[in-house]
Amino acid sequence: MRAPLGSFDNALPAADRLNLLPAPVAEAVKEGGPGTAELIHVDTDPAIADTTAFVAHHGEDLMEASANCVIVLGKRGADTTPAACLVLSRHRVDVNGAVRKHLGSRKASFAPREFATGETGMEYGGITPVGLPAGWPLLVDPAVADAPWVLVGSGARRGKLILPGREVAALPHAEIVPGLGLAP
Repeated sequence: MRAPLGSFDNALPAADRLNLLPAPVAEAVKEGGPGTAELIHVDTDPAIADTTAFVAHHGEDLMEASANCVIVLGKRGADTTPAACLVLSRHRVDVNGAVRKHLGSRKASFAPREFATGETGMEYGGITPVGLPAGWPLLVDPAVADAPWVLVGSGARRGKLILPGREVAALPHAEIVPGLGLAP
C-alpha cells in the first residue's frame, strides 16, 4: 500500500498492524470508533522517532503534515484535569493561554513524563491522539483538523499513524481550539 504522504516502504492499514501498537491504541483501532476509519500505520525506525530526525530521514515535506500530541495538566485548586493537545509539529502549544483558558484552569503545564506515559499506556515520544484515556479532552488546533493528511505518533516510538485531518476532529472528546498552536 502507498501512504498518502511521504515515501514510506512499509505502510498498511493500522488494523493490520495491531501487534505493533500499544494496547490502548490497538484497542481503539480494533473497536473502529470515530476517527479510525482511514488510519494508516507506517513502520519506522524508533531511533529517528523525534520529528526533526524523522523529517530529515523521510523528507522535509513531512514537516508540513506532522503533528505532535502532548499531555498537559490543568489545575484549579485541588482539581487537576489532564488533556491531550494536538498541534502541527512546527508550532508550540499555548499552554498558559489557550489551554489554561479552555480547561478553565488557574494554571496549566506539560504533564511529567511518568504521568504522560503511565496514564496513556504509550511511549514518550510516540504519544498519539488515538486511544487516549476515556474522558480526556483532546484539544486540536484548527490547522491540524484542516490538513488533508496528518502524521502523528503511533503510541510507540516505532511507527507513525497517518489519518485525514477531518478524522482527527472526529476522535473521541476532540475539541477544536483556535489559537492552540503558536507559530515559532
